[in-house]
This record gives sequence, C-alpha cells and structure tokens, in this order.
Amino acid sequence: MDLTSRITRHFLDSITVKERSAKELPDSIERAGAAMVESLLRGHKILCCGNGGSAGDAQHFSAEMLNRFERERPGMPAIALTTDNSTITAIANDYHYVEIFSKQVLALGQGGDILLAISTSGNSDNVVEAIGAAHERGMIVVALTGRDGGRMAGALRDGDIEVRVPSERTARIQEVHLVVIHCLCDYIDTAIFGGEDA
Repeated sequence: MDLTSRITRHFLDSITVKERSAKELPDSIERAGAAMVESLLRGHKILCCGNGGSAGDAQHFSAEMLNRFERERPGMPAIALTTDNSTITAIANDYHYVEIFSKQVLALGQGGDILLAISTSGNSDNVVEAIGAAHERGMIVVALTGRDGGRMAGALRDGDIEVRVPSERTARIQEVHLVVIHCLCDYIDTAIFGGEDA
C-alpha cells in the first residue's frame, strides 16, 4: 500500500470537487449570501446547526460572524445551536435527540431570521426537524448539503436556498462546505461594509 500516493490522491480529489463546485455553486451561494445580508440589515440573526463535522462548521460560521472574518468590523448576530451541552442533553434526555435543534429554533428563532442547516448527506433527522421549526417561525433556510440533497432538499420551501456540493464523499463535501462558509462570510462583509476585493 503506497500511503504517499493516497495522500496525494486526497489533494487531487479535493481539487477536482472544488473545481466542479466553482462552476456549479456560485449562483446559489450568492443567493444565500444576499438572503443573509438582507436578514442582518433588518436586525435579524442567523441560527446554525449540524452534527459532527457539520457541527464544527456551524460553530465556525458563528464565530466568524460574532467576532470577525478577514476585516475589522462590528460583530454580527449568529448563534450555533451545537454548543450548549446543558441544553442539548436536557432536550435529548427529556424529549428526543431528534429535537435538539428544533426546540432551540422554536425558542430563539423569529420571522426574518435565517437558519443555516448543514448536513453532508442531507438526511440528518435533527437538522430536518430544525428546518420544519424554522418554517414554523417564518424563517428562511439556507441548506448546505451534498450527494442528492437528501430529505433536507425535499423539506425546503420557496424562498429557501440549497447549496449542494457535487460529490458523494463526506470528506470532499465537508471541505467544500468550509469554502462555502468562507464565501458567505466574505459576501456578507463586502455587501454590508464595502471594501476592495481581496
């Protein structure tokens, strides 16, 4: 087994998926960014959720919003629903794990807010439930998915935006999700605060 070749293959596969994504995803990323900008300018917030690596992505996005991305600017309201262990375990224990995000969305979400829902498969039960809760609250959903979009794609309504990575492999989808998150951060910063292209 040539492990060096396997390492090289990871880089080459990642490049291939990113090149395809660069052709297929800019329009949906721009629509997602525009929805987020409009929401933020109207005084609303972005709630983020996902499991595992996607939980990390939700926290990454929230941190970039609350703190800063690549420029000095005021913090912007974003909440990762993956970070409060007491809340998550209380909901999972008292009700069901599938409700760990939806109950938070129902409690914190308001009309005009955005839900950033992240799942590489599009089939995470608790994220699908969060989408339903967001709709109940009158929120717009931005879904980051992969593969065929899964059940999340079918749960979206008019006005929601799906950014679907053209790959079947979890690692490749996660890598592109991170690029998408950085694109959204840059779009929001540039649209709201202006400045020259990086």
